[in-house]
Amino acid sequence: MFFSESRIKEIEEIKKRYPEGRHKSALLPVLHLAQADHSWLSVDLMDEVARLLKLEPIEVYEVASFYTMFHLKPVGKYVIEVCRTGPCCNVGAEELIHHMEDKLGIRIGETTSDGLFTLKTVECLAACGTGPVLQIGPEYHYHENLTPEKFDQLISELRAKA
Repeated sequence: MFFSESRIKEIEEIKKRYPEGRHKSALLPVLHLAQADHSWLSVDLMDEVARLLKLEPIEVYEVASFYTMFHLKPVGKYVIEVCRTGPCCNVGAEELIHHMEDKLGIRIGETTSDGLFTLKTVECLAACGTGPVLQIGPEYHYHENLTPEKFDQLISELRAKA
């Protein structure tokens, strides 16, 4: 069973916001709920979302694979998403990403062997004046004006908390 009874009720309430036959409009909020419950969206989980919303599975896959906020493979406890658009790159994001990879011992798209950290890049976190910037999930807190030293301190704090 992919969803608890209370989650199914919540999904049914979301569906009621839209006219019959237009339940695809509920897809984004339902995918967010699915990921909140399972931390990533497996094919089986996306198939269940499709069934609940009376959609073809491909319709769910298309949306889930388009948005970087959805994880299509298992992720670490903390998902580190680094902005790599022009403004952040102009102030050192690329160099910082290399430092992050070295510090964590992984490359973009990978998860540390202890399951704590997944490193991803994203397009624009809307903090162009305070780059380099990253957000860390599951709460997605922003960390701006990053330096290698600030990143190292952040990782140490998260490891201690875990």
